[in-house]
Amino acid sequence: MHELAFPLLVGLIAIALLFDFLNGLHDAANSIATVVSTRLIPPVWAVVFAAFGNFAAYWLVGLHVAETVGKGIIDKDAVTPAVVFGALIGAIFWNVVTWLKGIPSSSSHALIGGLLGAGIAHGGFGVVESSGTTKTVIAIFLSPMLGFVLAMLMVLVTSWLFKGFQPRRAEGVFKTLHLFSSAAYSISHGGNDAQKTMGIITVLLYSTGQLKGEFHIPEWVVISCYAAIALGTMSGGWKIIKTMGTKITKLNHHTGFSASTAGSIVVFGASAMGIPVSTTHAITGSVIGTGAARKASAVRWGVAGRVVTAWFITIPASAAVGAVFYVLTRMF
Repeated sequence: MHELAFPLLVGLIAIALLFDFLNGLHDAANSIATVVSTRLIPPVWAVVFAAFGNFAAYWLVGLHVAETVGKGIIDKDAVTPAVVFGALIGAIFWNVVTWLKGIPSSSSHALIGGLLGAGIAHGGFGVVESSGTTKTVIAIFLSPMLGFVLAMLMVLVTSWLFKGFQPRRAEGVFKTLHLFSSAAYSISHGGNDAQKTMGIITVLLYSTGQLKGEFHIPEWVVISCYAAIALGTMSGGWKIIKTMGTKITKLNHHTGFSASTAGSIVVFGASAMGIPVSTTHAITGSVIGTGAARKASAVRWGVAGRVVTAWFITIPASAAVGAVFYVLTRMF
């Protein structure tokens, strides 16, 4: 265990909650891009709606993802306060850069990258927990692909089911379904993304001897993280919302419902398996899938390509920054 002065411990927890807040700010687009771009809900109410969904995950989603991040990426006994600091700064740095550029990259993978970079800088590659890291990396590729396929199927199946309906009546039905599917996606987003920060805070408490008994997620950590991500979501992320809701493909209530339903299925499934999946990847793949279901030209593939490029460099970039900040802490 590593001794750490109480003010420094509080400071690190505050930085972790800041990351969680920025996660909500950065990833607000995941939850509300479809309802904002289709004008189902006014933007201000949409972020409040999404924030409520984020916090509602407290009652509806287990803590498997938090446990994976806390002890399944880096050996929990090799984690130090300096490793946690490097991981958080690496993730925050990448989140801010992509937020300023309006790129819907993954806050989740930025945190995983920062943790890997700082952990490896501290203890070498031997500290990496292969099981948790492997399933997280696999999910980088699988989650958008699953979202793409599911959303495409949703569009095709629902188009067939509603082919006899009057257009206005069908639109009314999809409006209601779109609202419920967006709520489900907001809950799935909070239930996966907030838990990454829970895992980081818990492993910090464990490494400093502040966690009594077996490795577990304290209740105050759970509530604090859900509150932080909900507040971040209420602050909005308008540049990214524009990219997600209008630049990749044009959405309506039918395709918005299909995208958010497919995305929530992917994220809920990952959460149940304890995989810290990227909610950004899941919903972006789903949005692209709805466009492709109509016709390939409905997708702006150039914009989609730039988004995907950001996905591939997120973990290496945040890992490099995390390693640099870990090294800097050892100089003081």
